[in-house]
Amino acid sequence: MLILLGYLVVILCVFGGFVLAGGFLGPLYQPTELLMIGGAGVGAFIAANNGKAIKATFKIIPKLKRTRKYNKEMYMELLAVQFKLLSKIRREGMLGIERDIDTPQESALFQEHPRVLADPMIMDFLTDYLRLMVSGGMDPMEIDELMLHEIETFEQEAHIPADAIAKVGDAMPAFGIVAAVMGVVKALTYADAGPEQMGQMIAHALVGTFLGILMGYGFINPVASSIERQIKEAEKMLQCIRITLLASLHGYAPQLAVEFGRKALHTAERPGFTELEEYVRNAKAGAVGE
Repeated sequence: MLILLGYLVVILCVFGGFVLAGGFLGPLYQPTELLMIGGAGVGAFIAANNGKAIKATFKIIPKLKRTRKYNKEMYMELLAVQFKLLSKIRREGMLGIERDIDTPQESALFQEHPRVLADPMIMDFLTDYLRLMVSGGMDPMEIDELMLHEIETFEQEAHIPADAIAKVGDAMPAFGIVAAVMGVVKALTYADAGPEQMGQMIAHALVGTFLGILMGYGFINPVASSIERQIKEAEKMLQCIRITLLASLHGYAPQLAVEFGRKALHTAERPGFTELEEYVRNAKAGAVGE
């Protein structure tokens, strides 16, 4: 939604300002220049990437839509889920959560937090490392190294489409110049044209430079930047899980472990200590009542 709003502001300010300055929009409508610039961008994107990168680019935007829902309420819900799981481990031992993590869709504990349950990235990461904790065959340092490696792999894979889109956006002004030069070449072939006709053809040619810059910095690069922000949101969730589980592995009580996880969140969306404590206390009361 914010991307569309940003596009609307770009269009209104650029074209509206042009009209207010006394310009006419008619000469800016150059479909052949759009074809040359856009087609060159698509072709360069295909040439610069392999099949995996192209598929990842088309899949990344719908895949990361859920990160827009990563807000304070979602973070508190994630911390509450972890608190319940760690509390259950403390009461019943590691094997007490085996059924919950093996079949989370059927777990009453996870069903109390449908937003967490509906996020496959969070659920896969959380349940995978809880299984390793249940197995008891690895020490905390080894599990931490494995979590860091997985987060790094996720980051590298997620940045592939963002980097591919950003490079196309950076190339758009150059493709605009190409279109403009071709327009000037066309104009110069009409050596017998009058000054008015020649001026129109030169003006139409220069539209290519304008369109290339506008498409690159006004439309394509913002998409790449938005994907980068969404990747950071996803990483933040994974780091929150990692730090909470690691604190538990080092022997901290569940309430202290989730406090470690709280500190991994950005200050703008991080719940306060008292706020989280009250939320966890309610979660604790619900867990005891089960």
